[in-house]
Amino acid sequence: MARTPFFKMTGSGNDFVMLDGRKSPVGQWSPGRIRAVCDRRMGVGADGLVVLVSEGPDVVRMHFWNCDGSPADMCGNAALCTTRLAATLGLGQPEGMTLITGAGRFRTRTEAGPDQAALNLPAVPIPTVVSGISPAQGERQAYVCTVGVPHLVVEVDDLEAIDLMGRGRELRNHPALGASGANANFVAVPTGGGPVEIRTYERGVEGETLACGTGTVAAGIVLAMTGRRALPTDFRSRSGRPLRVSARLTDSQAVDLWLGGEGRLVFEGELPD
Repeated sequence: MARTPFFKMTGSGNDFVMLDGRKSPVGQWSPGRIRAVCDRRMGVGADGLVVLVSEGPDVVRMHFWNCDGSPADMCGNAALCTTRLAATLGLGQPEGMTLITGAGRFRTRTEAGPDQAALNLPAVPIPTVVSGISPAQGERQAYVCTVGVPHLVVEVDDLEAIDLMGRGRELRNHPALGASGANANFVAVPTGGGPVEIRTYERGVEGETLACGTGTVAAGIVLAMTGRRALPTDFRSRSGRPLRVSARLTDSQAVDLWLGGEGRLVFEGELPD
């Protein structure tokens, strides 16, 4: 029986089935097959699936799908995992490579320390208030910020008090965000310092993920813009793993934008073809 090698990787609990495009071409992956492999009871289990394709020396394209089989332009934690795996497979130099996604081209590199990587994102427009969304009890103003994909960011008084599945689903599908909706990110800023806590209801997964890299970037920009936290800012994902966001804000954009975090290999295996 022919078999396809795969890598199971995690970015702060946001987990992926990763494939080398030289051995598993993109065309082999239908939405149904992606759903089957990502199924947590009947398959490998993952929030998404990634195929890495070399497009030249130190240039790697990241094809990404959510676990429901839908393609997405960008996923920050998948990009960090792709960086680590591309360096391991010899597709890119650890000290720097170009990553191509549906949201554009990014510089990326591995970092010192185990399993760490960093992603240099392009400038992001300053977040805007979503006028059609009224804060619920314990919530502050909602902002939308597009970091590869659209993110709603809401600061809350108590992260444990929110109904993540109920309120998250409501906001993810809110009419004010358009037909495609957005990921819903909830953040709580500790009064005594320390990392900002963040939880995410992610579209395509349609539930909570243990980390969301681009959502964390959006949250960092919102907190800096509103004067709640200076950049760089450390975050603690739902998994307990750290992420760091650094940037510089201008009147209209966040520039010099970096996301740092985990891209850890969990195990390797083979899929029957």
